[in-house]
Amino acid sequence: MTPPQDHRHLGGTALRVRSGVATHVGRVRDHNEDSVLAEGMVFAVADGMGGHAAGEVASRLAVEALRHLHERPAQQPEDVAEVLREANRRILESQTRTPEQRGMGTTVAGLTVVTAGGREHWVVFNIGDSRVYRLADNRMSLVTRDHSEVRELMDAGVIDAAEAARHPLRNVITRSLGSDPAPSPDTWVLPPVRGERFIICSDGLSGELDDREIMLIARKYADPQIAADQLVGAAVRAGGRDNVSVVVVAVDSGEGDGDDDADTAPRAGLLRT
Repeated sequence: MTPPQDHRHLGGTALRVRSGVATHVGRVRDHNEDSVLAEGMVFAVADGMGGHAAGEVASRLAVEALRHLHERPAQQPEDVAEVLREANRRILESQTRTPEQRGMGTTVAGLTVVTAGGREHWVVFNIGDSRVYRLADNRMSLVTRDHSEVRELMDAGVIDAAEAARHPLRNVITRSLGSDPAPSPDTWVLPPVRGERFIICSDGLSGELDDREIMLIARKYADPQIAADQLVGAAVRAGGRDNVSVVVVAVDSGEGDGDDDADTAPRAGLLRT
């Protein structure tokens, strides 16, 4: 269910970054079309769609393209957008070569590092309804914005959050990789903050657990691998109607173990451990 937690160092001396990854097929689907990535300072979840294993192909192509950001880190958000355009090209090319893959696509959401103003910053990105949450100071916020029919209805004031949770269009997305023309990702640049953590997930998590439940579980476990395991397990127990994938990224002080009570002044430099 879970790969071993990755431990490695990258440049910088102020902050330590740890991660945990978990994925599960769920209780209804017969195979897992999600792909996950936690390599170096690149973290992502891609939720494939298309059936006949084609969704699995699309999500794998997306994370393979993003893996290049580990080999050649982004300098600005546009570098991340270009990698996602390359992922879209690869998915379209695969569709052309293999007719049974036509119509396949994938959402993607994630987190990586760019250099802004001489300092390392996070860049959060998404296409579709996979999400990135940020937990800091015992409060959680949804960084990304779903590209979905129900989100547009909520923004227009037609429905509220409670209605969105059971709306018949709740699984209809408005942007995905595998489209022509290529979809534009949303990006956000954030300074790294000691004590924060990010939860990157497919809608198999957010569709089974509400934001408060996600926050309580993520806050309870200091070890990001345990937190990821517990989040996925809770979503499966709650129904598991879809594949469930989670990456938890924890930002700690550069010395010792995670420190949830540390001050939250922005720091330069990140260590991957």
